[in-house]
Parts: sequence; C-alpha cells; structure tokens
Amino acid sequence: MITGELKSRVDRIWDTFWSGGISNPLEVIEQITYLLFIRRLDELHILALNKAARTGQPIERPIFPDGDDPKGKPYEALRWSNFKNAEPGEMFEIVGQHVFPFLRTLGGDGSTYSTHMKDARFTIPNAALLSRVVDMLDGVSMEDRDTKGDLYEYLLSKIATAGHNGQFRTPRHIIRLMVEMIGPGPDDTICDPACGSAGFLMEASEYVRREHPYLFHDPKRNRHYHHEMFHGFDFDSTMLRVGSMNMLLHGVENPIIEYRDSLAQSASDEAEKYSIILANPPFAGSIDYESTARDLLQVVRTKKTELLFLVLFLRLLKPGGQAAVIVPEGVLFGSSKAHKEIRRILVEDHKLDAVVKLPGGAFRPYTGVSAAILFFTKTNSGGTDDVWFYEVTADGWSLDDKRTPLLPEEKLGPKPKVDLTEADHAANNLPDVLTRWAQRNGDERKRARAEQSFCVPKDGIVAQGYDLSLSRYKEVVHKKVEHRPPHEIFSDLDRLESEIQQGMSDLKAILG
Repeated sequence: MITGELKSRVDRIWDTFWSGGISNPLEVIEQITYLLFIRRLDELHILALNKAARTGQPIERPIFPDGDDPKGKPYEALRWSNFKNAEPGEMFEIVGQHVFPFLRTLGGDGSTYSTHMKDARFTIPNAALLSRVVDMLDGVSMEDRDTKGDLYEYLLSKIATAGHNGQFRTPRHIIRLMVEMIGPGPDDTICDPACGSAGFLMEASEYVRREHPYLFHDPKRNRHYHHEMFHGFDFDSTMLRVGSMNMLLHGVENPIIEYRDSLAQSASDEAEKYSIILANPPFAGSIDYESTARDLLQVVRTKKTELLFLVLFLRLLKPGGQAAVIVPEGVLFGSSKAHKEIRRILVEDHKLDAVVKLPGGAFRPYTGVSAAILFFTKTNSGGTDDVWFYEVTADGWSLDDKRTPLLPEEKLGPKPKVDLTEADHAANNLPDVLTRWAQRNGDERKRARAEQSFCVPKDGIVAQGYDLSLSRYKEVVHKKVEHRPPHEIFSDLDRLESEIQQGMSDLKAILG
C-alpha cells in the first residue's frame, strides 16, 4: 500500500503539472512513464556492468554505448544515475535534447517497452518541474516491486474523466473480484483485447505470483510468465505505453502488449490462442460495418461494439477457455436480432456460467451506465445447465461521483483482511460473491429466487427468449400487511387525543 508521505509527494507533483499547463491526466502519467522507463534503462545497464565485472567478459548488449550521441553529448551523461544530480537547467537540456531522442532509437531489441517508446515526446514545460519529478521518482525504491506498482496504480487512479471511444478505468476491486473468480494458473495464456492501462493483466499477474510462487523455480514456467502469459491489445499509443509500464512495475519483464484495433482487424491469426479472457471493452455504441472485421460480422451483423467484442472473445478463446467480461446491462435484455443471437450462442453453443449484476454507480465518475459481468466457457458444443445469478447491491464504496469508501480499508475488496459482519456485508457484497461462486454447483442451486443469489436452469432461460436480466428471474417477496379492525384504530386515536389534551393541561399548569 502506498504510504501517506509518498502519496502526498505524488499529489504535489500532480498539482505542479497542472499549474505548469499540463491539464490532461493521461499526459501527466505519460511523462512520468517515460521517466520511469529511463530509470529502468539505467538499472538494466548497471546489471549488465555488474555481470561483466563478475565474469571478466565484455558487457553484453549495453544500453548506453561508448562515445557520444549525434549531438555530441556522451551517452554516459544520458543515464539516470548521472543526470539526476545535475542542475535543473542542465538536466532539462539533457533530458529534452538528448535522452528523448535516444529513447526513440531503442526499438531494435524487440521488447514491448522499447517498441512503445519509439514516438516518445517530452512535454514537461520547465526545468523546475522536471527536477522535482526526478527527485520524487528517485526517492522510490525500485527494488520493491510492491512499492513501485502501488505508486503507478495511484497515478492511474487520478484519471478522473472518461477517455475516447468509451474507455474508462475499471475500479481495482471489480477487477480483483473477476480475477479471483476466474483463478488463473501458471500455464494459462491471458488476453485483454481492450487493455487500456492493463489493469486486468496486472491483477492477473499478481494473482498468479501470489497463488503459484513455485512457478519461478521452473525455468519453462518462469519464461512463460514473463514473456508469453500476458497479451493486451489497444489502439491508443499512450495507453499502450502506460499499460506496458504498469506491467513492468509489477514485475513482468516482457508482456505482449501490441497496437491493434481489435474489432477492425481479423482475429483469424489469434483464433483459439488464449485460455482466459479478462476485459471491460469500450461501450462506444456503434461503428461502421466497413471498419469491422468480416469474420466477426459473419456471426452477428451489428454495429454495437459490446456485441462484436463478445463474438471476438469467443474467437480468441481456446476450447475450454474461460472469460470474465463486463458488458452494459442492455446486452442482457436487448431485443434486437443481434442481441438475441449472441445470447443464444452463449447459452446453446457454449457454457454460460454466471451473470453478476453490478450496482448502478459502480463506474462513476466515468459513466453512470449499469453493467454486469458475464462468465462463460467456450465449448463449441453447449454445456449450459444452471446459470448462477448474483445481484451486487454494494461494492464497498459510495455509488455517487465521489465513490468514497464505506468501510475501513481492511474490510474492503473481495478478500478483506478481516471477517465481515452482517452489517458490513450490506456495504460490501464482494466477499459474499466469492464465497457463493465457489458453491454455485452445490448449495446455491437450492437457494430461492428471492435471495441475493440463485441459479436458473437452462430451460427457464430458453423459455424467456434467452433474456439474461436478473430481474426477469428474481422473485419479489411481498410482506404481509396486518389489517386491524376499525374499532381498534379509533380506540388508539381516542387515546392519543386524550394524551395530547392532558399534555396541554400539564404545560399550562407549569407556565402558571
């Protein structure tokens, strides 16, 4: 957890960026991302130097070569450990005129990070701001993966407005719930086709690291984790840089995060490649048929991005692969031919596992759209039996634009540090979601439909035209109202009138 001191330092830097004329939160994060990458390059160079000193061999693939850059500055001066000690004016000149041009030449090693830095732009407006940011970042221990990961997560949390094309930040506790429910393992291959800041991939990497620590002792699985397990696509170059750095700071050496318009490009080269899909695709409304991949339109002819992404997810999954994806609530009950067809496909051709309805304010302040999480397994042969429904009414935070926590920190999230009371559950349903999810094939099937969670047999869903809205199946229990005889009511009124009159008499007596 980021400390209060570090948080306040980040807040001060953030305010300085804004007062310095950089008001776009993504641009602030992008500039800090570049600086973190520059520091990482120096760390890698130091590792290579230390290895060469131990082995007595020449340094292998040095980051900073000998000699001078094209503008006559020694490459050695471009290292973080050197320019961080320079005067602000000199540092500003080194970073802007030498380091950033150097970054744009680094794409040759094929790593995710170097690829996304090839069009790096330096937009920090003055030397004083650069000096303060460098000092702040230099004070963060980059040996501590948790600290630098939490630092970056805190920066990302400061994105307070929706992005383009329907992008918005998915709350961390919702991501964590989805990852915990899917439970990725050390041999999985995980994809988010609309990855943004890579929050789903990051949380999945943390889950695997936490639950399967032995994998790092197996060379094959260790390589798989660092180079093959995590795949993300986006068509926003800024978000690609941000997402790549998010993964790096959480300890993944080389995730595969690539530029790709997931709905415009054919998925044939990625078909049946992934065992897990975790995503919150953009709810942009509609796109042109002409810009949509033909292999997706062959399944459902629609302009709705949320439906096309569901088709894409099924294409990308291996048989037996699982998906946990957020969809706008309209997907559950929409009456168009395309809406009905994609729901029929999920129920009849594959295995629809669960529908988790989220509370209406879950994505504020970005959007007020009501949403749900769909869990399904690709089978190509059906398999839907009972679909588990859960209505989340509280996720631990207020459902207004402020989204303030309703409980102490140790009681928040899907796996709180302390047990929750019944009153706590009313403010945070997420631990109960996890508990009941594990029982969905057992005791949950016996629950009445008036409960917060229950199961619905496939036949019942088919009978409702594949409608997946929870309200379609939930039973409302009407409380019995006690009807009293009229004479009892009049008697009570007479007694109340008498008590009022006596009270007035007593008050007059007191007042004299």
